[in-house]
Amino acid sequence: MNFNPLPIEISDPVLILGLSSFFILLVALPFSFWSLNEIKSSSIVKFLVAFSNLCLTTQLLLRWLQSGHFPISNLYESLCFLAWACTITQLVVERNWPSPIVSAAATPLALISVAFANFALPDRLQEASPLVPALRSSWLVMHVSVIMCSYAALLVGSLLSIFVLFIDRGKTLEIRSSSVGTGGYRNLSLNKPDIQIESGISLNSINFSRLEQLDSLSYRTISVGFLLLTVGLISGAVWANEAWGSWWSWDPKETWALICWLVYAAYLHTRLTRGWKGRKPAFVAMTGLLVILVCYIGVNLLGVGLHSYGWFF
Repeated sequence: MNFNPLPIEISDPVLILGLSSFFILLVALPFSFWSLNEIKSSSIVKFLVAFSNLCLTTQLLLRWLQSGHFPISNLYESLCFLAWACTITQLVVERNWPSPIVSAAATPLALISVAFANFALPDRLQEASPLVPALRSSWLVMHVSVIMCSYAALLVGSLLSIFVLFIDRGKTLEIRSSSVGTGGYRNLSLNKPDIQIESGISLNSINFSRLEQLDSLSYRTISVGFLLLTVGLISGAVWANEAWGSWWSWDPKETWALICWLVYAAYLHTRLTRGWKGRKPAFVAMTGLLVILVCYIGVNLLGVGLHSYGWFF
């Protein structure tokens, strides 16, 4: 008689890797908040997030081998891919600005995605299933993966922007950097020699505050997410025309994706043309975050439309 100490579900390596990434992120969560008072992000958090990303990468590859198709065809796989994209985004952003605020914003996002996938979804939605005919297309990898990566970048960027609302709340907010970045800002002054030139005008380097750097970083992260979202919507329209004979059908998911695109387009418009910086665009980014939640989770919970592949009520 064969003895299996683990149930069939728990012995599944895909599920084990998903649970492992959850517990790793759960351990990283308190460190990400404890390090908020420090200047640089915690190396422990970086290591744990990178380790969790490795588990998620292996999980998605194994799922791909088991199912025979790109692992993003149901809500479980989609949530795991979103967690993978969030951890990648966190590591990339922290490489550009090693602040503990980044890990405090992004780590809970990846943790919630993994927890929802492994504990909230019923077993039947966690199992790999054959693709429906409409999804058997090379556009699956292009469209869905780009959309999920755009969601990750937009969510992380929006959370960073929301942090602007809570940092130094009692102080008057002055953002000296431009919307395109902070690296080239210099202050012109007369007869205050830092770098003296012939005309008597000197160039003094400016040290930007944590709030200014956070505002610029959130803007750049949202800009990348908006670009990916645009590419995802265009590829989705082409795929819809091939699958259903229509470029746009006003499906609930399509409608909310368009609303999401318009909200973040308004965010970029107000920064580039109206000169909004700091707290004003943060409220727009907060609205965009709520729209993404409705577009990604809400439509699936309602169980309506052509994109409702994860309904479980």
